[in-house]
Amino acid sequence: MLIAINHYTDWLQPLRERAAGLAAPLYWLTGAPERVGTWAGEQLRTREELLEENSRLRRQVLLLEQRSQQLAAVKAENTQLKELMNSAGMVDERVLVAQVIGVSPDPLEHVLLIDKGRDDGLTLGTPIMDASGLLGQVIEAGGSASRVLLITDSSHAIPVQVLRNNIRAVAEGTGDLYRLKLRHLANTSDIREGDLLLSSGLGGRFPAGYPVGEVIAIDRDPGRPFAEAEVVPRGRMNRSRFVLAVVGESNASGSGDKDLGSE
Repeated sequence: MLIAINHYTDWLQPLRERAAGLAAPLYWLTGAPERVGTWAGEQLRTREELLEENSRLRRQVLLLEQRSQQLAAVKAENTQLKELMNSAGMVDERVLVAQVIGVSPDPLEHVLLIDKGRDDGLTLGTPIMDASGLLGQVIEAGGSASRVLLITDSSHAIPVQVLRNNIRAVAEGTGDLYRLKLRHLANTSDIREGDLLLSSGLGGRFPAGYPVGEVIAIDRDPGRPFAEAEVVPRGRMNRSRFVLAVVGESNASGSGDKDLGSE
């Protein structure tokens, strides 16, 4: 009877609506675990996706930083090579570009190893320079490599002259990559701070006219017979990766040089 009334009339519609309203919270409660599980799964997947994307972006940043550093290194090398080529155009003698492939592990010895040797025309005494000035000279020449003694080594000395007035002196190494000394200068010598020193060519080892250093301080003591001057080298002693070997006619013979090709 109730089924018929419910089916063919609207008398029970208010009761049905009230029952549906009362049952809705029950349906919501019974479906809550499933909804919570679905939401948690979505949150977990979202978190995992974010972590994976974060890790991927970090790897990309590292790769981009590495490539940026490589490009910066290549740019620096290109700049240095251009500077060397510009310097080579001002050198009368034949020059070769060499790469520094090693340095002496002894901090008291200022020696470089370059990748050019007798096979390339280098011999004992071949001058080595960079785009800024003289660096040193070959002290051992092998078939494919040479050792270079820097002008800052405490055992090295080079004849120089002041560009401003041609006063001659000898620049001695001090064992400091950033300092040379002019010793035994007459107290009346016309040498000033800021004077540029060039190789004088005396002794025949270094060609004349190459930048050696700049005077930064002068010590004149009235109680001593001589003055001293402190000089900053123009060459980049510990920063040049590429150098120029000045190969002249006087360096054509390689007799007496040691073999460093295996170093």
